[in-house]
Amino acid sequence: MEVLSHGSILTPSAPKLRTVLSLLAVQTGVIVRTDKIIEELWEDNPPTSVTTTLQTYIYQLRKLLRLGAPPDTDRAGDTPADAVLRTSPYGYALFLDPGMLDTTRFERLSDQGRRELEAGDVNAAAETLSRALRLWRGPALVDVSHGPVLRAEALRFEEINRNTLERRIEADLYLGRHHGLLGELTRLAAEQLTHEGFQAKLMLALHRAGRRSEALQIYQRTRSVLARELGLDPSGELEQLHRAVLAADESLALPRPRSPVRLSHTRPPRQLPPQRTALVGRQSQVRAALAAMSARQVHAPPVVVITGPPGAGKSALCADVGHRINTPYPDGQLFVRLLDAQGRPADPHNILAEFLRALDVPEDRIPATLSERSRLFRTWTADRHILVILDDLVQIDQLLPLVPASPDCAVLVTARRQLSAPVVTAAVEVGPLDVDEGLRLLTNVLGKQRIAREEAAARELVHLCDGLPAALQAAAALLQLRLHWPLSKLVRGNGAMDVHNIPNHHELFLYPSVELSYRLAPPNVQRAFRKLVRLDVSAFTPRLAARLLQISEFHTESLLDELVEFRLMVAKPGGEADLLQYRFLPSVRAAGRRLLAGAGDVVHGSPYQAVRAGVTPVSS
Repeated sequence: MEVLSHGSILTPSAPKLRTVLSLLAVQTGVIVRTDKIIEELWEDNPPTSVTTTLQTYIYQLRKLLRLGAPPDTDRAGDTPADAVLRTSPYGYALFLDPGMLDTTRFERLSDQGRRELEAGDVNAAAETLSRALRLWRGPALVDVSHGPVLRAEALRFEEINRNTLERRIEADLYLGRHHGLLGELTRLAAEQLTHEGFQAKLMLALHRAGRRSEALQIYQRTRSVLARELGLDPSGELEQLHRAVLAADESLALPRPRSPVRLSHTRPPRQLPPQRTALVGRQSQVRAALAAMSARQVHAPPVVVITGPPGAGKSALCADVGHRINTPYPDGQLFVRLLDAQGRPADPHNILAEFLRALDVPEDRIPATLSERSRLFRTWTADRHILVILDDLVQIDQLLPLVPASPDCAVLVTARRQLSAPVVTAAVEVGPLDVDEGLRLLTNVLGKQRIAREEAAARELVHLCDGLPAALQAAAALLQLRLHWPLSKLVRGNGAMDVHNIPNHHELFLYPSVELSYRLAPPNVQRAFRKLVRLDVSAFTPRLAARLLQISEFHTESLLDELVEFRLMVAKPGGEADLLQYRFLPSVRAAGRRLLAGAGDVVHGSPYQAVRAGVTPVSS
């Protein structure tokens, strides 16, 4: 920490004064509450006369640095012509002109260099990032006593510095400066043996310098260090680089010069699917989603996740909300389903290529790697209003690269499983419809007269489908196709049952959706599902399920919770405190049994048939 004024050094020598000044400086223009300053100085052990002591420190700072308010600034909120320390009823605020803090200049140059690099202006990026790094004089706030705020700020500055250094090296490598980088990269890689980014850049520089054997030695060293110290294998990108060096792949050669990317926003994409039918019984969920998306974040866009069991109508709700909030996002709507045609999680690497094409990025300007594509996407969205809709999210790793940069953007997600991640700002749960809502849905499709003639059968159909809109839509579509059928014929399953006593109209039991969720679950969760779904048990306690699965109750409860996360079971409180009961929705159970029948498994109707070695389940 250093304070300069017209060539004179005015840095406070007293440790507490340095801490107070640093705290006010890193939050310039913001009132820092008195209690936060006290916590920063003394944490949990302030002196008895803490208020007087703090006022003394503020007085000393004013006197030493001449921080009194100038005569031409008498209104709150005015921008002072010089450094000013103001007092409020709750704390203190230090106002500084732009450019007076080297950290502010550093962050501004670092961000400018990042944007230039991502836009393809590599020469400018290399120069800008070098200017930023020349401001760095050593570890951040190394000579200041740290409380919780300054400790976090120091870590943040160090991270920005590391990212800036990596980007500058990336730009220099692109410009063919690998020989000049070897010394710097060798030092960085030796100092940070587990930093795969520096190891990869050193390998690339050595390869381009004609020293392939040394590049391969760096990989072997990194692999050993990661295994020994962290128990990890090298990342996919480092493994790919290793294979490319072994094969002398041409992709490692110097890239051809390219002109900066100029992105067009004259034709904003409108990819949201059309609404198929009016929503029924989802007013509260729509309001919750709209409120969560309009709650503007400070540094990042809102990310709202819609979850629910198979067939609950997550995608329909997502489309409805997307159409309702079209106006605040004039720069485009991007939509993608995060499952491919085979039901496997889609690769965000390919999704980002689709997004960038939709944003008019020329094909030869789309970067090769996932990280580069994500950075270019964030660059384009940094000052725009974009709505990103992601349907059928499976893994949180799919989400992170697809989140835009600006808080004026928004992300709306439907997920096949319950998700928790810092990037998610709100979750909206979608459950089954009640009977009256289910009747309204059937009436909207089949008409009042047909439902009125067989209202009892219609109510039974709602029960049969567990009030799940997708199952009810499938039932209504079949009844529309076969106008001569009474509803009661469908409820009876057309009187036809297969050899496993399962109605032939398994589409009504959400077979495709349940089968997809099942295939996405881990193998041990799949095994538990197969064993439990075949049993006619209304609700499973962890103890009962453990006896049926013949594993420990601890591991059983974990499997049951994962089945709930994948929305293949539901949980509710049991009769005892802290005791949960887990059950299958009947339509999910029927689809699961169809799944077993298709695989050639025998579907048992009694839990007693599934228990071995004399283990007898208790009645549920």
